[in-house]
Amino acid sequence: MIDMDKIIETAIKKDASDIHLICGNKPILRIFRELVPIETMDVLTPEDMSEMYDYLVKGNLDKDELFNRTKKVDMSYEYKDTRLRVNISLSDEIPLCTMRLIKNDLPSYESLGVPDVVRKMMYQPQGLVLVTGKTNSGKTTTLNALINDINENQNRKILTLENPVEYKHKSKKSLIVQKEIGKGRDVLTFSDGVKNSLREDCDILVIGEIRDKETMEAGIEMAESGHLVIGTLHTKSCAETIDRMINFYEVKEQESIKYLLSSLLKLVVSQRLLKGVDDKLVLVPEVMVVDNIVSGVIRKEKLSVSEIEDAIQSASDKGSIGLINSIAKLFVEDKITLDQAKAQIEEKNIEILNRTIMQLKIKR
Repeated sequence: MIDMDKIIETAIKKDASDIHLICGNKPILRIFRELVPIETMDVLTPEDMSEMYDYLVKGNLDKDELFNRTKKVDMSYEYKDTRLRVNISLSDEIPLCTMRLIKNDLPSYESLGVPDVVRKMMYQPQGLVLVTGKTNSGKTTTLNALINDINENQNRKILTLENPVEYKHKSKKSLIVQKEIGKGRDVLTFSDGVKNSLREDCDILVIGEIRDKETMEAGIEMAESGHLVIGTLHTKSCAETIDRMINFYEVKEQESIKYLLSSLLKLVVSQRLLKGVDDKLVLVPEVMVVDNIVSGVIRKEKLSVSEIEDAIQSASDKGSIGLINSIAKLFVEDKITLDQAKAQIEEKNIEILNRTIMQLKIKR
């Protein structure tokens, strides 16, 4: 018999980020990026996995119907004072589960290593700001740290659209409304939530994930109408983010969307997480402040990744931070190894990395 309470308690005690429950394996925790089985527990059986499903879904008919129809379900779950982001899916027709533990104490943007220019951009009256990165790159944590900073320092109405809601914010200096996306929740889809936000008199709209053209269009309309829109995308670099946004659209529409993006987009921060020399996770940010040069590159007929990267490098005085500079700085500060630094960039850029490291060492 599976003891879900004990598994979650163990994960909390060991400061795990994730829990993996897969039939034929012992419960496994992810601790500082390493997968660690709970050795004191038994291997999970199909019966255990059915009990896990019942424990988490708890007879919720909407969630049960969604799982039976789509073979997966995302939800939030609360255990005592700890919130978890839960995904249940199937393997060999047996449920399996991944749970992300959401820490109660939201870290400040400073402690995360997010550059200060990102926080300053939250004072923009309108426009589009994007936080991007691959899965498990800390996008949600960064996003919520920024929301918290706005909440503590600005008098604005913030509306968030999330799937699921992870961090629960309490209104402080700002007024915060959080909505969960999905059937049986607050809003059916992200695009529905964005469209309705135009009627909700918010100053800042946070879109937990921009995953399709419809949501992108609604977000752009919101930014055009005089609001600050903050969203996330699953992309690995600032240049790829621009490319992804443009490719939501048909070729015949791309010229007009390029002009819109070049005027509405204010900043893109693309982040990665690496295991540092002290075994703690280190944030590697790439930051693109959209100035006249970047806007010009976006409007060009053919998007050039190298031109965007060059534009980021040339705008360092405005707060932009190139990936190579970010990696070199972390190495010089003894936060990552040289091998880790080299692994984050293409072979052709190794010499540039070496020169940047030397320049930073001379400045010190």
